[in-house]
Amino acid sequence: MFGIESPAHKRKRLFAVFFTAILVVAIASYSYWSLVLSRYVTTDNAYVSAEVAQITPSIDGTIKEVKVTDTQSVKKGDVLVVIDDIDTRLDRERALGEYAKAETDLNRAKIDLDRRKALSASGSIAAEELTNAENTQRVAKAVYDIAKANVEKADVDLSRAIICAPVDGVVIKREVQLGQKVRAGTPLMSIVPMDQVYVNANFKENQLRHVRPGQAVELEADIYDGDAPFHGRVVGLSGGTGAAFSLIPAQNATGNWIKVVQRLPVRIALDPKELEAHPLQAGLSMNVKIDTRGH
Repeated sequence: MFGIESPAHKRKRLFAVFFTAILVVAIASYSYWSLVLSRYVTTDNAYVSAEVAQITPSIDGTIKEVKVTDTQSVKKGDVLVVIDDIDTRLDRERALGEYAKAETDLNRAKIDLDRRKALSASGSIAAEELTNAENTQRVAKAVYDIAKANVEKADVDLSRAIICAPVDGVVIKREVQLGQKVRAGTPLMSIVPMDQVYVNANFKENQLRHVRPGQAVELEADIYDGDAPFHGRVVGLSGGTGAAFSLIPAQNATGNWIKVVQRLPVRIALDPKELEAHPLQAGLSMNVKIDTRGH
């Protein structure tokens, strides 16, 4: 018959089982962390950004028509703004008149030069007279070239009276109004290309040791509450932290200096198909997880 286990022996056996279980859990946890979790870096300090196209006129003028409003979607080539082109048309007519006169003067100078060349060959005129004819023709050609360039410029300015969208996107910050007098370079509005947005993820400096361009990224947008996972790739790391490029950079050479962990923006390109299925607007918050195992 088996003997009855003493309480002391039973306690020792239970302690051995308990500590064995703890050891197994610790080893499993460490293995899972080192093999799986340690290769990921995450942050919720990430936001959608875009290369915004700023719309500015190339000529001075008065706004004749404004065909779009804020939040309106536009396609590349859609007319945004029309500038009154009366002054530009008058400039073109003036340039055409000067061009016609310059062309007539040039033709007359060429005919005169050809005639004098023929007379010079027979010795009927002095060499100085031929030289003067050549100089006259050369000056007429220069005037003709300038007049022709002015006509081309007038044509270009006339075409610039109609301002079209350079990209597909959504209109934001429309500041132009009907009847407003604008000068070349005045900001009129901006267009956000919704199919070209990307994510700027601000990682702590101690998270970036193994982050490299090309690594796979998993993202979630707060606007979709995790129901639309996004995937992307690391494009590159910024050349400096936000503090380094601030208007007034921090001066750390002081006696009361306190170390602050800095963050570096990491640019992430998104999958175009996922972006088309679930559009994102600039400024939205994102949760980012980078797999540092790749590349």
